[in-house]
Amino acid sequence: MVGLRKRGFTLIEIILVVSILVLLGTLAAATHKNQARKARESVLRHNLQNMRMVLDQYNNDKGYYPPGLETLTDEGYLREIPLDPFTKANDSWEVVYEQDYDDQDSSYEPGVFDIHSGSDEKAIDGTFYYEW
Repeated sequence: MVGLRKRGFTLIEIILVVSILVLLGTLAAATHKNQARKARESVLRHNLQNMRMVLDQYNNDKGYYPPGLETLTDEGYLREIPLDPFTKANDSWEVVYEQDYDDQDSSYEPGVFDIHSGSDEKAIDGTFYYEW
């Protein structure tokens, strides 16, 4: 039994296998993180599109934009104000009021013309969510 060697893994083989597993784990975690962010971005795009459509519908029906987002829920245009998926709140939306309205009528209050996210984070494409 002189020619028999013990069979086992060398230190190099173990280090190589562990390195590959760590690399695969890192790639999987990064991919998962990006997928979650993409999903939240998709929800934000949908919420912004829906809110802008409702603001325009309110303007078409009433002839003016609503004084606040709460008016949309109070008058039945929305069941509730949607959550901003990045701030996780429905009261963090940045509202944009009309700029060019008729100055002749002093009783007229400018309404909510547009809406943006209240988040200061950057999107995957490098833009800020509050610019969307």
